[in-house]
Amino acid sequence: MNKYKRLAVAFTGPSNSGKTTLIVKVSNILQDNGFKVCIVKHDPKDKAIFDKEGKDSFKFSQTGANVAVVSPNKTTYFKKQTSTIDELIDIFKDFDFLLVEGLKTLPLPRICVSRTKLDVNYFDVSDTLAIDDTIDNNTIPQGMNVLDLNNPEQIVQWIEENSKKV
Repeated sequence: MNKYKRLAVAFTGPSNSGKTTLIVKVSNILQDNGFKVCIVKHDPKDKAIFDKEGKDSFKFSQTGANVAVVSPNKTTYFKKQTSTIDELIDIFKDFDFLLVEGLKTLPLPRICVSRTKLDVNYFDVSDTLAIDDTIDNNTIPQGMNVLDLNNPEQIVQWIEENSKKV
């Protein structure tokens, strides 16, 4: 019997809305409560840099091969193809919570993070909003669930109640 919850939730929203900051806070709270957390970040523009030019792992990766770097405290995996969420779940295997930033087409419960203004393009793929006091409450669609972006404990509670078993 698997002792892990294996629950997933996603975060979406425009650039610089606070998604990463919120995910870090949520991850820390969950881990402080004894849960194992995994995080997936979508990089739609393929601009993330995982190693520096000149390093061995960079040289290996430049060959086109998939590369794993194993050290005493971590394993870093450089794969030359995209991965599905199911493949990532298989790689992570044992976890309580999987926090996904982006990948708005995934059928996961989703929190839309917004600061300063709402972007209606995220409403159709979001189950709830996490906003701060810079958002005018009159601009929130009627019936949309709202969480306080500055209250990560409230957001963790929503995640515990609404995450999807994967």
